[in-house]
Amino acid sequence: ICRGLAALPISCLERAKDVKTRLGILLHKPELGHRTGASSKLQLGSRQRDSSREVLEWRESFDQLLKSKSGVTAFHTFLKTEFSEENLDFWLACEDFKKTRSKTKLASKANRIFEEFVQNEAPREVNIDHETREITRKNLSGATSACFNEAQAKTRTLMEKDSYPRFLKSASYQDMTKQA
Repeated sequence: ICRGLAALPISCLERAKDVKTRLGILLHKPELGHRTGASSKLQLGSRQRDSSREVLEWRESFDQLLKSKSGVTAFHTFLKTEFSEENLDFWLACEDFKKTRSKTKLASKANRIFEEFVQNEAPREVNIDHETREITRKNLSGATSACFNEAQAKTRTLMEKDSYPRFLKSASYQDMTKQA
């Protein structure tokens, strides 16, 4: 797939990303006939295990949401409906990466994360500016547990300012708070 995508002109890839974004927006417009049935609502496995207080704490801050395992699951499910789960997946991969102690594993994990999320036209490319992308690329030469810090921070800020407010307004989160 990657080789096939690499052969496409940049304008086609940009157009595909634009279409992806527009489809995500259309899926959330109820007047277009999209109904949220029980199967399309956030599935947390067992809502009974989620304490009411925990669900309500998610709206206090983005940090509260990220500290909660079920909060991350609910947010990830929401991001899938917007076709933007790569941002959270990248953030989680960076968190896992920081826990790596072996130098050889550190380098291989760093390259894998970079190729999957950061490099231009990566399969699950995150939305970061060119400068941050270049800084991250240079950091790979001497991979440390901090080599993705800037890119991770930019992605986190994007989620906090953009996706997180929409998550809090979503019907799924509203349903969870009503049950809480």
